[in-house]
Amino acid sequence: MTAITDVAADQALKARHRALWALGDYTAVATQIIPSLGPVLVEATGIGPGQRVLDVAAGTGNVALPAAAAGARVVASDLTPELLEAGRGLAAHQLPPESAAAIEWREADAEALPFTDASFDTVVSCVGVMFAPHHQASADQLVRVCRPGGAIGLLNWTPEGFIGQMFATMKPYAAPPPPGAQPPPLWGSEEHVRALLGDRVTDLTAVRRTLRVDQFADPAAFRTFFKERYGPTVATYRGIADDPVRVAELDAALDDLVRRFDTGTDGTTVMDWEYLLVVARRV
Repeated sequence: MTAITDVAADQALKARHRALWALGDYTAVATQIIPSLGPVLVEATGIGPGQRVLDVAAGTGNVALPAAAAGARVVASDLTPELLEAGRGLAAHQLPPESAAAIEWREADAEALPFTDASFDTVVSCVGVMFAPHHQASADQLVRVCRPGGAIGLLNWTPEGFIGQMFATMKPYAAPPPPGAQPPPLWGSEEHVRALLGDRVTDLTAVRRTLRVDQFADPAAFRTFFKERYGPTVATYRGIADDPVRVAELDAALDDLVRRFDTGTDGTTVMDWEYLLVVARRV
């Protein structure tokens, strides 16, 4: 009975995650705010012609598209079919036909990937796998599907950086996570990632870098953009929509967060969002 209950609870959790990331307009986030992150992973892992690449929690293809443009054969997998459909559209518009055709879009759970052992030369995830609730299960899958000697590349927001702090800011206003779910920004901790991958990888390097974000005129512009487009923020605000006092509190807290990270000197808002870039080789 316990096993059946656990399966049912897990299915409900995954359905909730799938629906969350279908909210808003993640394509706008991917194409307007973080498009440069995918090429960072492609370069760091040495993706090139003829390689078979798996992009886990691919979203709309932030890594999949530049990987295909580099000549790789790519499987872009994600739990949310709406994101995959958007990715297909982006590939059709941004890539030559032969490169777009080199991407296979697959609905898949990062914690139970439907691929055979050691079937990819390179396995990557860009601010994607970090949102799967059970970190060790996801890490086990990343390692399992990568061939010995192949590369595993991860790019995740750090707990101390802007996005990690944004989740900390939203936490008091968001629905509580289900039992056993781990905080996404932990994937931005080198110690945590090393523990997850363990002795199954070698030559692991981890460096902190930043993404310059200067598209927003002021804190209110950022807040409005994320309230309308970024699934976790959309869901948080929906959960308190009937409490205008809490909505106003969260508005003010997010505005204060932007001001804390703002380094602009000419009246514009400029932020550097920190992420951890990890590259390792499968033993």
